[in-house]
Amino acid sequence: MSKETLYFKDNFFSADMTDIYNDAKEKVGVMDLKSAFTSTVDVLNSDGKLVVSGKFPFFGMSWKVLDNQGNEIGSLKQKFTFFSKKYEYHSYNQGTFYVKSEAFSRHYEILQGETNVIATFDRTDGFFASPAYRLNNQSDVLSSFELIIVIMGVNSIEQQNQSSTNSNTI
Repeated sequence: MSKETLYFKDNFFSADMTDIYNDAKEKVGVMDLKSAFTSTVDVLNSDGKLVVSGKFPFFGMSWKVLDNQGNEIGSLKQKFTFFSKKYEYHSYNQGTFYVKSEAFSRHYEILQGETNVIATFDRTDGFFASPAYRLNNQSDVLSSFELIIVIMGVNSIEQQNQSSTNSNTI
């Protein structure tokens, strides 16, 4: 079992490069947040090579995860719940995983099946700051970089939900 803790954050306008650090504060990769107008994210390793990407397809409702060749390797979608946040990530090679959190919590669990926690992540930013995360990957099932793309998908879905809620109150 691999244990790895990584730190990363979104940028205020969801554009530009942002570093990924480990517990020793060593830079282990970079997230390329492509544009403020799209939700496309690339994760590059410490050598600057593309590892994995995530994006919403044109008119798509689910977040797509792509390998370094642009092939779709998974899909993330939100599940409807009343008093919690729940997402389903279907990795085409590893099966189905669930991302769960209580309604107002900033702590999330990533589960293989309904009970096996393989990773956790927390939003660590302040109230008016860009979203920042701490990922604790406790498994070799999914790579930490793939989990970062899943987390950024959760972030993008929550931003879309917040945006649509705000536009409905005007």
